[in-house]
Amino acid sequence: MNSPALASIHVGVVVERRKAKSPWQDFLYRPISVLAGVPAAPPWTTISAEENLTTFYAGDAMIELHRTETANYRDNLASGAPLLWVILRPGSGAVEFDLLSVTADPAEGEALTGAGNDLVESVPMPDAIQEIVQNFVAAHHVEQSFFRRERDRSASQSPACRAAGSEDEA
Repeated sequence: MNSPALASIHVGVVVERRKAKSPWQDFLYRPISVLAGVPAAPPWTTISAEENLTTFYAGDAMIELHRTETANYRDNLASGAPLLWVILRPGSGAVEFDLLSVTADPAEGEALTGAGNDLVESVPMPDAIQEIVQNFVAAHHVEQSFFRRERDRSASQSPACRAAGSEDEA
């Protein structure tokens, strides 16, 4: 982010681990919810365990809100089903993943899905977090008008460009 975070929301993350039906992987991990607030439990505490499914409190994270991203937050809230994006990074400990971050910015969440081995999943945004994000957008959003840049035609009229164009035509 280019601008400093003007607000932060401390959250907890819940992740499920399912037994995989694959010869290449033992388990599949998936974030399933974000808690408004942080429980008094250490990361990767087991919440529930069944035969093929275990639910963990994965740890805490900070959702940072930036003034320059208010349009993205507003669009997320206006979608009718606002989401948060949870990013888990492969770890080397007893649990296969480390909680990296949580974001309310759909563009940032989508950008993080592009490369690497990080696991990025969206989860529903809790009402308490929606309210904080709405208040942040109301306080900090400034509508930006669309500015269409004019093409610099002088570069296409340079002697080098004209010479290159005439070679292509020959």
